Amino acid sequence: MTTPTSPKEMTLRGIVLGALLTVIFTAANVYLGLKVGLTFATSIPAAVISMAVLKIYSDSTIQENNIVQTIASSAGTLSAIVFVLPGLVMIGWWQGFPYWQSVAIIAIGGVLGVMYSVPLRRALVTGSDLPYPEGVAAAEVLKVGSGVGGAEENARGLRAVIFGTVVALGHAFLAKAKLVSEGWAKAFGIGSGGSFVSLTFSFALVGVGHLVGMAVGLAMLVGVVLSYFIILPQLSATGMPAGEEMMGFLRGMFRTDVRMIGAGTIGIAAIYTLFKVIGPIVKGVLGAIEADVTRKIQGGMDTMELTERDLPIGIVGGSILGLMVPIAILLAAVSTSGPVSQFLGISLLASVIYIMIMGVIIASVTGYMAGLIGASNSPVSGVGILSVLGISLLLVSMFGRDLSPDDTKALVAFALFVTAIIFGIATIANDNLQDLKTGQLVGATPWRQQVALILGVLFGAMVIPPILTMLNDTFGFQGAPGAGDNALGAPQAALISSIAQGVLGGDLNWDLIKTGAIIGAVAIVIDEVLNRTGKGSLPPLAVGMGMYLPTDSTGFVVVGAFLGYLYNNWASKQADPGFAKRIGVLTATGLIVGDGLFNVLYSAVVWTTDDPDAFAVFGENPWALPMGVVLFTALTVWAYARMRSDASRSI
Repeated sequence: MTTPTSPKEMTLRGIVLGALLTVIFTAANVYLGLKVGLTFATSIPAAVISMAVLKIYSDSTIQENNIVQTIASSAGTLSAIVFVLPGLVMIGWWQGFPYWQSVAIIAIGGVLGVMYSVPLRRALVTGSDLPYPEGVAAAEVLKVGSGVGGAEENARGLRAVIFGTVVALGHAFLAKAKLVSEGWAKAFGIGSGGSFVSLTFSFALVGVGHLVGMAVGLAMLVGVVLSYFIILPQLSATGMPAGEEMMGFLRGMFRTDVRMIGAGTIGIAAIYTLFKVIGPIVKGVLGAIEADVTRKIQGGMDTMELTERDLPIGIVGGSILGLMVPIAILLAAVSTSGPVSQFLGISLLASVIYIMIMGVIIASVTGYMAGLIGASNSPVSGVGILSVLGISLLLVSMFGRDLSPDDTKALVAFALFVTAIIFGIATIANDNLQDLKTGQLVGATPWRQQVALILGVLFGAMVIPPILTMLNDTFGFQGAPGAGDNALGAPQAALISSIAQGVLGGDLNWDLIKTGAIIGAVAIVIDEVLNRTGKGSLPPLAVGMGMYLPTDSTGFVVVGAFLGYLYNNWASKQADPGFAKRIGVLTATGLIVGDGLFNVLYSAVVWTTDDPDAFAVFGENPWALPMGVVLFTALTVWAYARMRSDASRSI
């Protein structure tokens, strides 16, 4: 058998560039995650920067650029660990972030995320029709930048990406300059209760909506309607406390109550998703084992096609089992007091088994969610909620709730440590399959991408703790001892910590979780009926996402899905439907790129100057909102008109 020719892929210059981008993007994402509870995907910005830098080398390849974006993509996902770790400071268990403990938690969880997701590639990437919006978008950027395909088509595609990038970047700058509003929010009464809507004028959200499609967009809209127009008005009908501002009251109720219902919906939908994909997952694992056996019989990995070369299943399984040892050592080191320290052996055994089992479930579900809606929009914090619920209930079954405050705090801290490791698995599995989808589309070697992501995990793990320490020393976290007026909210960490405290302290509102589970079960039934009758689908996870995420994050995803549906219907009637649809994908990709690049720039400036209004050259502007609505609408209309113009002209 002829050995396949391997293109230049994993190079020293690519690894160095990927490491630098990881450091920069991680710093930006950690700050944003603590400030507003969201992070942004870095794959596409990294791909754009990589192509610009490596273009000076005549022998650079699309596969080499793909490795760079794979390394750097970990910054957009692993930095979501800030949704858990600050909780240890908030509950008063940590006063700062011990460097090596923090590095170990982040690195072990991240590497496990890579390993758990290796056999899922065959099940959820090569053997699935999931859209993987960001993976496809990153591949399109790489193809256009590398000149794969016809010259005129590539030139027009590159112009589409640049056009979308300029539109999104320019709009984001004008919004931060305060010339136009960044968004709009309004509270209002519904019956005896109330609700609110808040929108962020983000072209990245429009682009993501275009890529994920109408089924996901409609399902998210169903979730939004349930949360904001049915559940929240009913919960708020009990009355608003005297002297409290309506918007603040409703936002707080959404954050503490409605999102818990959404988490219940995500939980039951996640279980349903696991049952749906368990067959393909088993098939993928068996395929990985078969490939490993075939490789050994035929004389090594070089006898296989490049695009089928995963890390050997023996290394994957051995790594997963081997990493349980440092996990046990780490958990023992942090369990110096409280009930766990008194029953250390059985506690560690139960926790390690829990991590191993949950690792399989979490990697499968987050990988599926990434394929459905994209890594940056996948509600990984919802998975974190389920993880902390599980370990907290396990600890309650072992030690009960009749404990002293100090013992309860020790159990809460232990639960957060376990959750942090599982969260690392979730975030990287969420990202790895997206990267592998990109690799599949550009002819990359899977095992090299898997190694590249491990490198990205290690780079990120080394820089996240000092950034957290710096931000904690400078601002502190809301709810933590000694936090000041300018403390960072860290909303996800606060929520996950409060859940652990609620379960272990006995005051969690289980009725909210049960309500969400019932809604999820109804969504599952509807989805099954629609699928079996050929009338479409209602992805239950997307319904849960719409319920759980604020409308700032979902509103324009729904709009983008609707616009993308209309555009694709038009494109299907053109002389070259495939090319017309690609122009739509590339323009939508540009919208994501522009917002992503600007977020990096803005985060760097704010972090350096400690001034969120560093770009605010216009000051307060009473016309900012109407101007913002008009400008965003006009640019959206222009973007889609430009898509149609580019797609309708013959090549």
